[in-house]
Amino acid sequence: MSTQKSLSPIQLRLRRFRRLKRGYYSFLILGGTYALSFLLPFLMNNRAIVVNYQGSYYFPAFKTYFYDTFGVGQLHLHLAETFDQIDEQGRPRLGETDYRSLKHQFETQSTGDFVILPPIPYHPNEGFLEMEGVPPHAPSSQHWMGTDDRARDVLVRLAYGFRISISFALLVTGISYSVGILVGSVLGYYGRWIDIVGQRLVEVWGAIPFLYTVIILAAIFQPSFKLLSLILASFGWMSISYYIRGEFYREKSKDYVAAAIATGENNFAIIFRHILPNALTPIITFAPFAVVAGIVSLVSLDFLGFGLPPPTPSWGELLGQAKENLKVWHLVVFPLGAMFLTLQLIVFIGEAVREAFDPKVFSRLR
Repeated sequence: MSTQKSLSPIQLRLRRFRRLKRGYYSFLILGGTYALSFLLPFLMNNRAIVVNYQGSYYFPAFKTYFYDTFGVGQLHLHLAETFDQIDEQGRPRLGETDYRSLKHQFETQSTGDFVILPPIPYHPNEGFLEMEGVPPHAPSSQHWMGTDDRARDVLVRLAYGFRISISFALLVTGISYSVGILVGSVLGYYGRWIDIVGQRLVEVWGAIPFLYTVIILAAIFQPSFKLLSLILASFGWMSISYYIRGEFYREKSKDYVAAAIATGENNFAIIFRHILPNALTPIITFAPFAVVAGIVSLVSLDFLGFGLPPPTPSWGELLGQAKENLKVWHLVVFPLGAMFLTLQLIVFIGEAVREAFDPKVFSRLR
């Protein structure tokens, strides 16, 4: 007679999450898209993946080839002459190699040399000012979502902005949760004067106006990905600490905590091995919505001009262009559409996580 192996509460909750199709498929779509975004340098870039020149292979996507790489004793300039690329007057083109032109040149010469470009051979910060008309340009076969007011490809900037936004939100959420869990655990477990003093310090810190702090720091320092992450995380951990503190007060009065103390377990083990796993359910269900808040915060800061420095690909910067060019439909529709779809997928994930981790359905302690 075979006995069925019992599942832990976390396994039961994950199985229930997989049964919630809307949230589960949203997680697969968003997770797969985010994982794919780390391959963007090979999917959307103006640098070639592989160049075959005179029987040798070069990989510009991984390495920059300078002028003297081929035995020419000149300054360390990144010249197009590396591949004998010349302009219309027969002179070497200075600056970084134009691999799109190089590909066309190799195809015209028919020497057997070739260039393999990414499927979308444009860089997010590359301007196409040589195009006819005044930017922003309407969508076309070359630029599927058109260009922005600096003649940069909108699709490429949206894709890179997606990776930056999700990475930023995940980093801020991770730091906020780590600090909030640590502070809330200490305050809730020890209580008494530690809790009183700690709560007053948290309240003082929470009274600092967030936007004014960002404006002041942006005026002193150059805003960067790391700096903005630390600023948002420094304000985002407080709500997490409140939830963890309340859960610790509730859990530490139960019998299993008294049993752990009676068996001689130290405070560290009681906090992180016994109480914390039972106190994480509320904040786990809030995590997807914290990611939404992180994305919206970055977009808002970029929109107001206090976010990532230009020319960093940013959804907020594109929305700012949309505000200035309301009659240019593609600058309004595509950034707003990308943001709406991303946030909607995360909300679906959050709803599924909240239902799967509902303590009324699965509970370790009844």
